[in-house]
Amino acid sequence: MKPFGNAAVARTFESYPPGVREKLLALRKLIFETAASTPGVGTLEETLKWGEPAYLTSETKSGSTVRVGWKHSNPSQYCMYFHCQTNLVETFRTLFPNDFTFEGNRAIVFRESDVVPTDSLSFCIAAALTYHHSKGKNGAL
Repeated sequence: MKPFGNAAVARTFESYPPGVREKLLALRKLIFETAASTPGVGTLEETLKWGEPAYLTSETKSGSTVRVGWKHSNPSQYCMYFHCQTNLVETFRTLFPNDFTFEGNRAIVFRESDVVPTDSLSFCIAAALTYHHSKGKNGAL
């Protein structure tokens, strides 16, 4: 597991209930693995946005922020968030209608009991982390 470079992010993960924390740490690992294997992404910046762990392509500016989180109001679910003014979630909904549950145009929602389809989710993460680069080449994802 990649060590935390940001103490506030580490504290946020520590604040999650144990079962959800394990799931969110798995998403974190997948985000870093996907970034490392996706050309043009560069080193990710891990920070907090809206009090939740967020992953930015600050070095290359190649993509859109990916954020993960859990809310007290829905304790059995956790989410991966994407910028709501992109076509990312719309694209994911078209490509993976049976793999995920979506929330509007901003999130993929998981239940704590879900088995996460990591291949499909890795594609979604790579698409977000290269969103600006991909959009610049052909106008859309």
